Amino acid sequence: METEYAFKAVKAAGVTSIGVRGKDSVCVVTQKKVPDKLLDPTSITHLFSVTKFLGLLATGTTADARTLVQQARNEAAEFRFKYGYEMPVDVLARWIADKSQIYTQHAYMRPLGVVAMVLGIDDENGPRLFKCDPAGHFFGHKATSAGLKEQEAINFLEKKMKNDPEFSYDETVQTAISALQSVLQEDFKANEIEVGVVRRDNPAFRVLTMEEIDEHLTAISERD
Repeated sequence: METEYAFKAVKAAGVTSIGVRGKDSVCVVTQKKVPDKLLDPTSITHLFSVTKFLGLLATGTTADARTLVQQARNEAAEFRFKYGYEMPVDVLARWIADKSQIYTQHAYMRPLGVVAMVLGIDDENGPRLFKCDPAGHFFGHKATSAGLKEQEAINFLEKKMKNDPEFSYDETVQTAISALQSVLQEDFKANEIEVGVVRRDNPAFRVLTMEEIDEHLTAISERD
């Protein structure tokens, strides 16, 4: 029952997020809503690095996201210390899912109202994108969405991805951004979205600058 509320909390945040996996990169995009004129917009983010190479996009309750990220960072650091190599993407996704699953078993623990998209470049499998929900499910995706307009976005992405396109980095980023534009039916400015990427030739997780987002927005509007 509690899990149901956690899923509702994710939608209640009123934000839609999108992830797309390309041939040698992964891109995640989410809306950035600054609820108050006096807030410092740089302090609002849904994108977190868990390690240098693993990114996490949290959709839902920001406070819960920070808790999750803090614990994930500890877990990843312990993994590196214990095994001597970086925690792979699927291991992090499984750990988040296992953690969520435990919450569903105890009445005194509240599930986190967060859907986490985890992205990274895997040594063996290349770009990976996982989505973990409050019930403890986790799946690898070519593309996915979370939040308010999740289903509409998934429908859009299924059409775009149905012939297994091998997206270049630019195509990956622009598909993610235009998918979000399409479901929200608005053209946003660079400061209204956040974009996080990993690339095979630069596997460190990176958040795009305003300038970079602007370049992609321009490319999209010229393409359409």
